[in-house]
Amino acid sequence: MMWRDGEVLALRRSWGEPGRRCLELDVEITAAPAGARGLPPGRACRAVAYEQLCGEPRPGERVRLEVSALDRGLGTGGHAMVAARLDVLPADPPADGHLVKARYMPDQVMVAGADEQGAAHHDVLSRPIGGLVLDGTPVVVADLHSSLPAIVAGARAGAGGGRPARIVYVMTDGGALPLAYSRTVAALRRAGWIAGTVTAGQAWGGDLEAVSIHNALLAARRVLGAQIVVAIQGPGNLGTDTPWGFSGVACGDAVNAVASLGGRPIACLRISQADARERHRGVSHHSLTAYGRVALAGADVVVPRLGGELGRRVDAQARRLCEPRAVGARHRRVDADVEGLREVLAGAERAIGVRLSTMGRGLEDDEAAFVAAAAAGRHAAAVAAAGRSTKIGRASCRERV
Repeated sequence: MMWRDGEVLALRRSWGEPGRRCLELDVEITAAPAGARGLPPGRACRAVAYEQLCGEPRPGERVRLEVSALDRGLGTGGHAMVAARLDVLPADPPADGHLVKARYMPDQVMVAGADEQGAAHHDVLSRPIGGLVLDGTPVVVADLHSSLPAIVAGARAGAGGGRPARIVYVMTDGGALPLAYSRTVAALRRAGWIAGTVTAGQAWGGDLEAVSIHNALLAARRVLGAQIVVAIQGPGNLGTDTPWGFSGVACGDAVNAVASLGGRPIACLRISQADARERHRGVSHHSLTAYGRVALAGADVVVPRLGGELGRRVDAQARRLCEPRAVGARHRRVDADVEGLREVLAGAERAIGVRLSTMGRGLEDDEAAFVAAAAAGRHAAAVAAAGRSTKIGRASCRERV
């Protein structure tokens, strides 16, 4: 941990739901420990404060900052993190909830879980285990948070001009723990493109909180009425250039969770045409490992039909991924047309007001990354529509009988 004290100069912007906003501040560092190697007093920086943790720091207030990621130039958006307001003691939060997230950290968060005893939805989630199912609900699983808007845009496009499916986002805890950090989620909520959010595990700040990804998925379906669920970690993917050392390995666990609950897991492939790292060209080794080795259940693996050398490479990688396995069920390959998805994605940027970006690359730089995610979303919409048609057909048959 690296600590600095600072003075708030201005509020740059904020996003998110009232009471759960993320605030971006201009801060001037005013104090550093003896022997500090960088970020000296007088240095200006941007800082993030979470309204749920410390309220809204005002210009002129002193704040304590955690700056280790900023000092090392890591991918937290170039922000210091406000740990405390030194002159203001925030009011106590409402005394509801017993779930502690970011447990045993100084800034641990007490939340009201959808699945805790006494909660309004506890009865829904405490039924006999055989009745706790997703009823075939499609769940799109992806590695990178940057896939989220493209998946949602593809799902909406898959409605074909009809009413889009009700989409709920489940944020797992492999990246950022506070959901409020995501400007993408805030923009999708503001546009009405996602109906709700559930934060799972140590992640917090969703419309609903859940202890596990299993209960998060069930809450998305049974409480929020999701017709499509998208399960992805928050911003801040972690990787180490080792075969197993990346946070996206949890995609395999998510596929298993969906299948164990009777849902329809849909594997969104992480694809790139522009990543300078060979291990991420075509289908990333993250997808090949998470879906090929961790996921024991079979999933719909959506393979976009891409042209040229990239398309041939993706085809060969997907073919190997979907071959019979010594351990685990065989995946179901779904070849997906990508016609029109580039335009859908460009329209999504305009509609929600957020630029598509993955590892600093936009739609114009790495189109394949976003088209692959949109294709997975469009497939989920087709699965959801087929499920609704089947239910309507069954109801009609019962009525005729």
